[in-house]
Order: sequence, then structure tokens, then C-alpha cells
Amino acid sequence: MAGADGGQMLLGGMPRRLFSCTPSRLTTFDCPRRYRFTYIDRPTPPKGPPWAHNTVGSVAHLALHRWWDVPLRERTPAAAAGLVDRHWQTDGFRDPEQSERARQNVRTWVGRYAATLDPADEPRGVERTVGMRTERLAASGRVDRIDERDGALVIVDYKTGRRPTTDDDARSSLALALYAVGAQRTLRTPCTRVELHHLPSGEVSSWEHTPQSLERHVGRAEATADDIEAALDTVASGASPDQVFAPVTGSQCSWCDFRRHCPEGQRAAPGKTPWDALADAD
Repeated sequence: MAGADGGQMLLGGMPRRLFSCTPSRLTTFDCPRRYRFTYIDRPTPPKGPPWAHNTVGSVAHLALHRWWDVPLRERTPAAAAGLVDRHWQTDGFRDPEQSERARQNVRTWVGRYAATLDPADEPRGVERTVGMRTERLAASGRVDRIDERDGALVIVDYKTGRRPTTDDDARSSLALALYAVGAQRTLRTPCTRVELHHLPSGEVSSWEHTPQSLERHVGRAEATADDIEAALDTVASGASPDQVFAPVTGSQCSWCDFRRHCPEGQRAAPGKTPWDALADAD
């Protein structure tokens, strides 16, 4: 039963508090221990060193964000590349030479990508926060770009990893689906198409959702919220956090920020240097 505020009513007439989250918060629960370290334990356990590939991604995103703030007549590929220089950071790189090679790579990607854009075709949103509510959760997130094409919104997410994305990546992404639902509700315009723009290759992966497929993703999000709250309730009743928030191990443990605090993760996969995910890591 839904209450007037959108919350779910429990026995006794008390409203159940909505679970507030971002897509990132939900997907972090793929490993309950990582979720615990990120969102529950205070103080937060110290993370490992910064990752060079995160620096690459954040600078590329920031440059493409700021490009839309430039006066229209100055929105050129060269200006986009110049914004990479302006915002460059050196966190995570092995040495200045590797940082410089990465900067040049990102300049190339961002400038080449900007050349594919119509500078006069203003997006509906750039780094725009959108949100949605159901009877179970209140989700919000920041979208890299929201285009409007033929009267409908399109979610655009930039990617800078070594591996090109696929249409299946776009289809299965919980974040992109929640962004689509959130954009539709926030901007009151239909939104079913989601796209991954892989800057290193220039490839675009996409998926056209249906109302049913978006609803399935929302159901996944609600189920994850239920699992998180059930785990918290179990710990509150006296269970061991180490058991309730047990790690899910695999190759992803090589890249975990909390690897130093997780013996199981250390046994599951070898450690990585902060620059191992760069295209020219060798």
C-alpha cells in the first residue's frame, strides 16, 4: 500500500522510509564488503593509491562538460583538446613521461570526438542530475549528457576504458536505465534510448529500451535496496558484519580500492599497479 508521500505503508500505518541511493551505490553492493567499507564503516578504511585510468576518465569528462560552456563560436575540436590541457592531473601515473603520453592520448580522443558534435545543438543537460521515486526507493544520479532527438531524450555516457563497449553493455547497464527513467520524470520528456560513447575508439554502443525493460531494471534496483536493508537489519540484530557483508571475490578484486583490507580479495586475484589499465601501460 502506498502512502501519500510515495512511501510504502507498513503494519500500524507507519510509512516505510524510502531507500535513497545512486546507481553507483546500488552496484557497489555487488560486493557487500566493498559496500560496507564505502557506505557504512566510519571512518572509511583508507583506500589504495589513485588509479591513472580514473584520472584519464575524470579529465576527459570534465573537458567535454566545460566545452559546452564555451561561447558557441569558440566550440571547436581544438578548444576541446585545450580543455584537457587546462584540467590535466597527474594522479596515478608511473612517471611524468607516462602522464604526458596519456595527456596527448586524451587530447586526441576528446578533440576527435568534439569534431563529431554540432556545437550549436545544445544538449538538454550536461552533467545533469535526474531523479526518480518509487514506493521503495528514491534514486538520483548525474548524467554525462542528455540529448534531445526527434522529441525524445537520449542518455549519453562517456567511456574511456581500454575495452570498447558493446550494445549488450548499454542494454544491461542499471545506471543507464535508471538515468533514462529519471530523465523522463525530471524533464517530462520520453526517454528510452541509452548510449555509451567510447572515446578512445570513437565507437557508440546503444540500446532502445521498452517500458517493460526499464521496469525490470527498476525492479532490480528495488530488490538490491531490499537486500541492503536486510543486511543492515541483520547486523543490527547482532550478527557479525564480516559474515553478513562477506566479499564476492573474482578478477575484479585486482582493482578494488579496499584490497589492502580484504585477505579474501588478495587471495582471489593479483594486485595491479595504478597505471595497469592504461592503453600504453607497458
